[in-house]
Amino acid sequence: MLRSLAREFKFIADDLFTKRGRLYSTVDASSRRLEGKVALITGGASGLGKATAHEFVQHGAQVVIADIDSTFGPKVVDDLGPAAHFVRCDVVEESQVAEAVHTVMSRHGKLDIMYNNAGITGPLIPPSIADLNLEDFDRVMRINIRGMVAGIKHAARVMIPTGSGSILCTSSISGLMGGLGPHPYTISKFTIHGIVKSVASDLCRNGIRINCISPAPIPTPMSVAQISQIYPAASEEQIVELINGLGELKGAKCEEIDVARAALYLASDEAKYVTGHNLVVDGGFTCFKNLGFPSPDQFV
Repeated sequence: MLRSLAREFKFIADDLFTKRGRLYSTVDASSRRLEGKVALITGGASGLGKATAHEFVQHGAQVVIADIDSTFGPKVVDDLGPAAHFVRCDVVEESQVAEAVHTVMSRHGKLDIMYNNAGITGPLIPPSIADLNLEDFDRVMRINIRGMVAGIKHAARVMIPTGSGSILCTSSISGLMGGLGPHPYTISKFTIHGIVKSVASDLCRNGIRINCISPAPIPTPMSVAQISQIYPAASEEQIVELINGLGELKGAKCEEIDVARAALYLASDEAKYVTGHNLVVDGGFTCFKNLGFPSPDQFV
């Protein structure tokens, strides 16, 4: 009886493992969807990039994390093990993006997946366009748009000769509806869909796919820190609960792993005929808006 229980416990323990409070499922070698692939993820030291790096490695990919954060980037790589490598990269500097791609090519000889995930929100205050600081606007656009275009450019340069590759970009539902974020952030996210469609028209002829992902609000470290500026008296747990409460889909909340799995699909051969697409992961948030009619009994 004890031996039977021990075997059952070992089976469960082998099937699941915990990293930093999150639960990740192991993936059987026969079902690993990125086996033999090489990926470069910008902004991979935390949040969505970190979650995606974990998911990619679980599915057999070699991952290079490019991030400006030289403290947390190496720690993420330590967690991921020998399948991961860290390079410091500020996407504002095109030369550093080019060097990150060069590092991938030097280590692995190819680049199959480029995930342009690095981005910032920018200041939440002041909210009015009449008070917009154009220097703040320029900074958001340099990172969210110019940095992304640099990633696409240098990935394309090494993918075109091979005639294959998958390029991904992180957008947001703030790029689908106005009023969900600061003007610089919203404008940058609206721009990403256009970049994807424009580049798809070019790279289709080379067999390279490009897509973007638009998630709903997720309590990543960056978003929690931003919202905390508005509610300085609130605890981190309260901020997380506030963000999770913004969704429309009953019984579910948008988590980092949801975006990571969307990226996994778009990066894999399962999406071999999907390009120029914006995959919205928002639980129906942008699908509808309810009319706020009063209840009938108010007129009795």
